[in-house]
Amino acid sequence: MEKYLIDKSQGWKNILKIIIPYFLFVGISELIGVYFAGLNISNYKTFQETTEQLFTITFSGLVGTVLIVWLFRKYIDRKSFISVGFDKGFVVKDSLTGLAFGFTIMLVGFSCLMLTKQIIFQSIQFEPAQFILSIGLFIFVAISEELFLRGYVLNNLMISFNKFGALIFSSVIFSLLHAPNPNFNFLGMIGLFVAGLFFGLAYIYTRSLWFPIALHFSWNFFQGTIFGFNVSGKDTYSLIVTKENVFTIWNGGNFGFEASVLSILFQLIAIAIVFIIFKTRFETDTLPGTIDVAAATNSKSRVGIRQ
Repeated sequence: MEKYLIDKSQGWKNILKIIIPYFLFVGISELIGVYFAGLNISNYKTFQETTEQLFTITFSGLVGTVLIVWLFRKYIDRKSFISVGFDKGFVVKDSLTGLAFGFTIMLVGFSCLMLTKQIIFQSIQFEPAQFILSIGLFIFVAISEELFLRGYVLNNLMISFNKFGALIFSSVIFSLLHAPNPNFNFLGMIGLFVAGLFFGLAYIYTRSLWFPIALHFSWNFFQGTIFGFNVSGKDTYSLIVTKENVFTIWNGGNFGFEASVLSILFQLIAIAIVFIIFKTRFETDTLPGTIDVAAATNSKSRVGIRQ
């Protein structure tokens, strides 16, 4: 029986290779989106983008992300694009579970803040076009970030490190990538790090992107579009209009609910639940997209054969 030894350093080397091309490729894609959104490329960051403009820019970024990950998955990793976590198994179940987790955390958090008068209800503003565009916007965000950070970065880190070390490292990257966002602060950084653990653990134990994409979408959509919080510092259209009585560590202030102690606490509880529910789905530590014999034969990472 043939056994192939894989060079474990190849995982982090693949990540180093993709960093500059990723930012260049996705940056150019987003600039194209800025142009088609009708914004002045030289100073568009000084303006508050409309939902329509954000929709266009985010879609362009998604196209760039899909293309660069596909190119690197095919020609650098020598694996299929689907192997990042788009297998057909458990699609509906994992997606519905992810949606339920995000909705529940935001509903409970919103209710707690309303009951303790940390936030004050003002009005309901239902605008069908804005509502539909927001759904698309947050779907694009969820797919883009999960595809790159969990599907590619975490996937490759698990080749070089044990899954929990890879999870922590990828969560740090996830948190720091949001540093340029408006109103970014220390508690927001911690909240995003824990969110990275949450999304990443979902990926590790489901072996697919369906759960983390659905969870990420649900997290942002219910946080921003439904319950009226800022999303990672960004103010977007919301169905329920509220205001913070006073900005505190409990409501997250201008960065949004994810920068609150309450959010971090709920996420830690959810992480424990995910661990309990999913840790037995796979009895082995086989990674998403693990190289099989056929793939290993053509891979540059093959270092030896044993009979």
